[in-house]
Amino acid sequence: MVAFNPDRPSRQALAALAFNRRRMLALGGLAAGAGALGACGSNTGRGSSDGVNLYQWYHQYGEAGTKEAAERYAAAYEDATVTINWIPGEYDTTLSSGLLAENPGDYPDVFESHLNRSMVDSGQIVPLDDLFEGVLDDFTDIDVKRNSIDGKIYGIQMIDDPQFLYYRPSLFSDAGITEPTTFDELAAAAAELTTSDVKGLFLGNDDSATKLFQPIVYSAGQTLLTDDFQIGFDKDTVIAGALQVKALHESNSLLIGAPTEAWDPSSIIQGLCAIQWCGLWALPQIIDTYGDDIAVMPFPGFGGGTQTVYNGGWSTFVNAKSEHVDEAKAFAKWLWIDNEEYIQDWCLSYGFHIPPRKSMAANADALAEGPAATAVQISQDFGWGDDPNWTPTMETAVDDMMTHIVLEGADPSAEFDTAAQTIQTELDSIFG
Repeated sequence: MVAFNPDRPSRQALAALAFNRRRMLALGGLAAGAGALGACGSNTGRGSSDGVNLYQWYHQYGEAGTKEAAERYAAAYEDATVTINWIPGEYDTTLSSGLLAENPGDYPDVFESHLNRSMVDSGQIVPLDDLFEGVLDDFTDIDVKRNSIDGKIYGIQMIDDPQFLYYRPSLFSDAGITEPTTFDELAAAAAELTTSDVKGLFLGNDDSATKLFQPIVYSAGQTLLTDDFQIGFDKDTVIAGALQVKALHESNSLLIGAPTEAWDPSSIIQGLCAIQWCGLWALPQIIDTYGDDIAVMPFPGFGGGTQTVYNGGWSTFVNAKSEHVDEAKAFAKWLWIDNEEYIQDWCLSYGFHIPPRKSMAANADALAEGPAATAVQISQDFGWGDDPNWTPTMETAVDDMMTHIVLEGADPSAEFDTAAQTIQTELDSIFG
């Protein structure tokens, strides 16, 4: 699900957030921020005998019916009055300001975001481990890890949003192309499918170089950070992958300057590209256009590595500042752990998303066959998720490195060393 703003008219963008913007929100500190609160509140809960009021914040989803669904869920809750604040525009900025507010009603009691260490270190959120009693094994390891810091769980995953490559099998068949499993094969397929009217591959307009850093790392079986908070990737792997990406950018087969970003399926729907990186959320829209002539595949591996699938999504948190922490936790559990009806509705009625609880995902008939079933399977086989200890400073360092190498032709070795030093300095400042 993604944020809506004039440039991103659908909820996919913040799940992908043009990939980089999503990562900045997912990993950025919420302890500082500015800007007036832009919340649009609607008091929709039934209320309770003891007069408990809870404020729940969402970013503004673009798909029709999402706000009404959130209000419907709140109205069904009988143990508190739940007010929905639907935040337009830059949700992360507004949330940062809201979490600094002092008066009840000006800050959220329950809110959606992505976990990062600064939220924990600054005491902004409370652990939710007790809410998972008896059901923890029903959540994927990826979702538990991305919502945990130092062995405590702080977030409840609301949706799982795998991202992968869409393509039309008929185009592959006509060109004699089989599904690529390596990045070199992908580049060759993109070149073969490029014509005067159609580009072979669309990865995004503003970050198609930087978004490939993490697939390079995970393809090699490495990680951003090790369990003991050291750099988890090596120089040779990153440089080799970056040079492959550079070669792709220097070819004529990459779509750049599309009308919308890659979170929006418009480019493949309009025939501007033959292959597009996007997410599961877009599948119903693409099927409406191509019917059975659509398939999905993992992102191919780099340098002999494995294929990868980024598993994004959103989580719910409870504000430590809330005057009703216990009641907020109870509401979050009721809505995002126990309520299969609403979880299935949220995940499957407004685009496709995988319900985070494995038992509920297994009952999701809409995901049981065709490309949707393939998407679920490859997300399980090749999936990776965010590391809440990977900070914005670290992300900026590798983004700059990739930009300098891929787009500006800078010396790869020097760029890697600069990025690694920045990351190490950040690790030393946090973990000593």
